[in-house]
Order: sequence, then structure tokens, then C-alpha cells
Amino acid sequence: MRRLPEPGDPALTRVRGKRVLIATAAADFDPTEVAVPWEQLVRHGATVAFATPGGVPGRCDPRILSGEGLGLFAGALRADDHGRATWARLEADGALDRAVDYEALVPDDYDAIVLPGGHAPGMRPYLESATLQRFVARFFVTERPVAAICHGVLLVARSKFPGTERSILHGRRTTALLRRQERLAWQLTRRGLGDYYRTYPTWLQDEVTATLETPAHFVTGNLALWRDRPQRLGPGFTVRCRNYLSARWPGDAHRFACDLLYMLAEA
Repeated sequence: MRRLPEPGDPALTRVRGKRVLIATAAADFDPTEVAVPWEQLVRHGATVAFATPGGVPGRCDPRILSGEGLGLFAGALRADDHGRATWARLEADGALDRAVDYEALVPDDYDAIVLPGGHAPGMRPYLESATLQRFVARFFVTERPVAAICHGVLLVARSKFPGTERSILHGRRTTALLRRQERLAWQLTRRGLGDYYRTYPTWLQDEVTATLETPAHFVTGNLALWRDRPQRLGPGFTVRCRNYLSARWPGDAHRFACDLLYMLAEA
């Protein structure tokens, strides 16, 4: 069964020395979607930098770590043991405390960018940042790797080709958090948490699909019932379209990180 590659894999030697940016919100991002790609990139010799609004230290959504308030569904909705352990290693490393400001980002400084997701209210400044959207659009047209997962895809969809109102995803295939996933999490928790799982009134899948050349370019993949793991990538799902890689939720994070490594090695 396919698993994460080990350091020293001959197919990944070109990852060493590559410069990768992970842009996040200042708060409420998903810990698994940030920490798993970070760890795999570092294990294979890439240099990883973080960016947040104002360059403040980034902090993940604490509820996704603890499961507090998720009630009977905490086991399914919170980060699993691999996600929590990887997040703990990232926190101990201190890399998030050295974040740069969105305003300081220059496309030529990086060989790839990673855009993770999250759904809680603290994600909105990230998803709505005109500065970050402009940077993503400028980077995207260089054809260097852009990897987005979950709500990170929404940020890409909102980024426009310079001088136009057309999304940079127009003409590309993508996946993202599925409507059925977002709706189910919201329905399971809205009595106690209100719209905690409803980032915007429009479902993420619907907003992303509206920016595509055709609805057929949104790919849903498998049923997304189980999370992937370092030694079991099978449940994960990604879509690659040239220099662009996308995934749906934290349950795809290990497959997402693996495919990003091979994509970066080719770049």
C-alpha cells in the first residue's frame, strides 16, 4: 500500500534546497493541513517559510486539537493522533513564530507555495486578503507549484489573473472541501456551535465551481469517509492540473504532502 516516502528517496533529491512558502491565517487554520506538509517538506530538505497577516505568529484552531464543544462527534471532527502529533512538532520547532507579512511576499523568493485551510471565523482575513490574492495570482502564472487544500482552494479561486476579473482556476481542474462534508459538519454541530462550520453563506464547493470554466472541472473524488495516514495514503485524494495541486480536507493531508513532494521534485 502506498505510503509517505522516506528521506533519501532518489526520486526526491531535487526537493532539497527548494524554498517553499506556507501562507496561513493568523488564527483558526487547520493544524493537520499546515503541519503535515511542513514536516514532509522539511524531512526532504526543503526550506519552509510561513506568512501571516502582519507577520504575527500563526495559531491553529484550538477546537480542532481538543475536540471541545464537538460533543459526540469529536472523534470524527477533530484532528487525529497523527495530525495532533505533527502539530506538536511544528509548535516545538517555532517556525510559525518567524512568519513574514503578506505585504513582504515576492514571487521570485519561492519555488512553491502551499495554501492550507480551516473553517472558523479567524480564517476570513486570510481568505479575503486582496494582498495575498494578488501574490497568489502573480505566483500562479509563473507555472511554479501551487498546492491548496480545503478552504485554501477558495483563496486560489478568489485570486484573479492580473488585469482581469477571471479566476486563475478558470480552465483548471480542482477539488476542495465538498458540499456534503461542509453541510454535514455544520448540521452535526450547529445546535451547540452555531455557524462555526459555516464559513460563508455559500457552500465552498459552490463558490469554487462558479469560478471554473465548466462545473465538470470540479472533481469530488472518493467518499472521503476515512482519513489517510503516513503508512496508508489510499483514502486520501488529490487533483493535479499542471502546476496546481488541490485536496479536500485534513483526511487528504498525507496524500497531499506526498504528491506535493513529487511535484516539487519535477519543477
